[in-house]
Amino acid sequence: MSALKKGLVLEGGAMRGLFSAGVMDVMMEQGIAFDGIIGVSAGAAFGCNYKSRQIGRAIRYNMRFAHDKRYCSMQSFLKTGDLFGAEYAYHIVPEQYDKFDNATFEKNPTEFYIVCTDVVTGKPVYKRCMTGGHTAYEWIRASASMPVVSHVVELEGYHLLDGGMTDSIPLAYFQGIGYPRNIVILTQPADYQKTPNRLMPLIKWSLRHYPHTVSAMEHRHEMYNQQLDYVRQEEQKGNTLVIRPAEKLPIGHISHDPEEMKRVYEIGRTAGMQRMEEIREFLK
Repeated sequence: MSALKKGLVLEGGAMRGLFSAGVMDVMMEQGIAFDGIIGVSAGAAFGCNYKSRQIGRAIRYNMRFAHDKRYCSMQSFLKTGDLFGAEYAYHIVPEQYDKFDNATFEKNPTEFYIVCTDVVTGKPVYKRCMTGGHTAYEWIRASASMPVVSHVVELEGYHLLDGGMTDSIPLAYFQGIGYPRNIVILTQPADYQKTPNRLMPLIKWSLRHYPHTVSAMEHRHEMYNQQLDYVRQEEQKGNTLVIRPAEKLPIGHISHDPEEMKRVYEIGRTAGMQRMEEIREFLK
């Protein structure tokens, strides 16, 4: 009988994802390997470094470019329509300044999945990505393209935005494609419940050409809270190990403070180290 496939499930949360990056760096340092990884938004943007085995890369480039207006700024948004610079953040940085290791990414047999939202249908799209380079970076960009502050990304026949809009915690999807044993890294504490989005009028206007996605966003808090319930149920069954911060992380969706970023990353590292024995036992 073959061993059960082991997966790593990474939700988004923009800069809260640096908590996940801290956990992942500790797991990489300890030689923890997975058969598959699935990431949403920041989970995809930071999780790809697990497959390329680049410990410390996520926190390094975020701190380095924290004050660079080309990377993330209102100036970038007003000039290009993207808060996070589409070309600078997702191509120039990984190709020139903090190079993404495409060769290692491609040699590593770990399956890597990226979750996006097809804004035409209002449904999630799951992209299996085993090749690095330009197209992979575009899928990651699409997954992390938050509504209102990002252009819709046209890619491989899809019109795409943030995967968290339609499948924030893709545990059920990963189980459904053959990953029955998973570690899930969440970026909110155990008592968190999502509430309706206060920016819904702005989202409705921004996505006025995509009624199915508007509907998905109106119900997003319900979807997310149901997924939290599902994660807890699976955790109780013993087939899912959940790592989450003990309390609300001291960072917003966006941050231009390198020290704030480092603090959140270190909270993740501490959580990873505290749970390491449990992680090893779970994956045995």
